[in-house]
Amino acid sequence: MQFTPSKLNAFMFFKLPSAFWSGVRVKSISPEVCEVTVKHRWFNQNPFNSMYFAVQAMAAEFTTGALVMFQIKQSGKSISMLVAQNKSVFTKKATGRITFTCNQGSLIKETIQKAVDTNEGQTIWLTSIGINEKGEQVSEMQFEWTIKVRG
Repeated sequence: MQFTPSKLNAFMFFKLPSAFWSGVRVKSISPEVCEVTVKHRWFNQNPFNSMYFAVQAMAAEFTTGALVMFQIKQSGKSISMLVAQNKSVFTKKATGRITFTCNQGSLIKETIQKAVDTNEGQTIWLTSIGINEKGEQVSEMQFEWTIKVRG
């Protein structure tokens, strides 16, 4: 699979339909950064008239996971990936369009290379920051990914 926003959004439609129907969309991806947006709507709201935390988590997790998938493909190796833990901090009600960004592609590349070199599983904590349309941070989410060379 090519790593373009449209290909990743199609992947999401088939493999992560709850994220797709909640409005999660990849806006950009590069070897270093992935940006995903989601807009607060009736379908993804909580009783407090803001975005449900799980929708924010889906968007944030996708920024980190897409970068891990991108770097795994770049490595040319068969590598498994799985979220082991996550942490979240919510600082403001999420309304309007929220953009989640992870910019740790280089760290992911280094971790994958270490897994390949040592043939041992590795873990890496990745962070995604959610920003509203006013430029204010609404949440910060961290995901611990496990990476292991298959075979």
